[in-house]
Amino acid sequence: MSRRLKEYLADPFLKMLYDEVRAAGKIQSISMDLNHVCNIRCAGCYYFSDRMDEGHHTADEAVFDAFIEQEKQRGTNFVTIVGGEPSLKPERLRKIARHFKASVSTNGLKKIPMEGLEENLSIGVSVWGNAETDRRLRGNGKVDIFPQALKNYKNDPRAFWYYTAIPGYAGQIEEVVARCVDNGNHVLFNFYGDLERYGDKLDHRRGFEEVREAIDRVIGRYPDRIFMTSYVSRVVSTGRLYDQEWGYDVCTSFSTDNPVNFARMKNGHPYSPHFRAYNADLQSTRRCCTGIDRDCSSCFDVWQHFSWIILNMKKHLGSKGEFTRWLTTMYMFYLINRLVDFERGSRHIAEIHRRLKEADAGIELPQAEMAG
Repeated sequence: MSRRLKEYLADPFLKMLYDEVRAAGKIQSISMDLNHVCNIRCAGCYYFSDRMDEGHHTADEAVFDAFIEQEKQRGTNFVTIVGGEPSLKPERLRKIARHFKASVSTNGLKKIPMEGLEENLSIGVSVWGNAETDRRLRGNGKVDIFPQALKNYKNDPRAFWYYTAIPGYAGQIEEVVARCVDNGNHVLFNFYGDLERYGDKLDHRRGFEEVREAIDRVIGRYPDRIFMTSYVSRVVSTGRLYDQEWGYDVCTSFSTDNPVNFARMKNGHPYSPHFRAYNADLQSTRRCCTGIDRDCSSCFDVWQHFSWIILNMKKHLGSKGEFTRWLTTMYMFYLINRLVDFERGSRHIAEIHRRLKEADAGIELPQAEMAG
């Protein structure tokens, strides 16, 4: 342990977070598509926009069972489960949860049952705005997804809202978060990437300044309920991490068994050597979990940006404030995914936000980080 690290960990709160993460152990993660089927079509959904449903079938049960054994043997201990729509395959979710810690993304229209899924599963329930906006952008103007999802996951201890913030709808954030918190849930933010170039209010090129300001306000209002920190919000939405600019060359979560990524693995930037993004056939992998050949400048996936921050620990050792930003990012990821004790860890959220506000007030941010 370096002298600086020892100095920072003399702070009892930081030492507690650090020890909890260390005790939980190293994450060996993968992402996997459970199927190709979805019961809605969200505007600009990256899965269908980048044709991830094409070119391979959905694995049958024998292949699925063999895949679980394969990943257990490979040392996988955490699985991110994505689409099509995972709630349509509850039995497969049960099989995964029996063997791994897992996080699943769902549109919320169909409730993921509790039986057999009480443990080892965190559920990220999508929302894109208030009921009217959500109906128009995700329900094709016909399906009231948000009200149904609120009903499905009211006071569900497994569930949090995975709120995709859109530049032109920043004004809805506070009212939507209020409904989510009143529903008994936590909230994590994602940021919309306009893959289909709809433009106008959906255009990420407008920037996310108003979104960040709204996120900071809800952190202030509900400090014990917001998983997104001001630091992660800034990194994701600006695409800046110290001297690095977000893109394929610095992304840390890509399929390390896929030849398309072999050159990237030699460029000197850190990456997760275990990670693979499996297609629904569970035999082939794609470039990364959110793309086949999409322009990475449109990717604001918070999971991948969490990894970007976490694997760049050394950049954050310049001061106690910078280390606090890194450690709280790591801890929040572990907490969201129940890799540390959730009940105990949830009591730390408000203090984490307070520490980050203190760090921002007392330490000048690196110039590159402030860009955007």
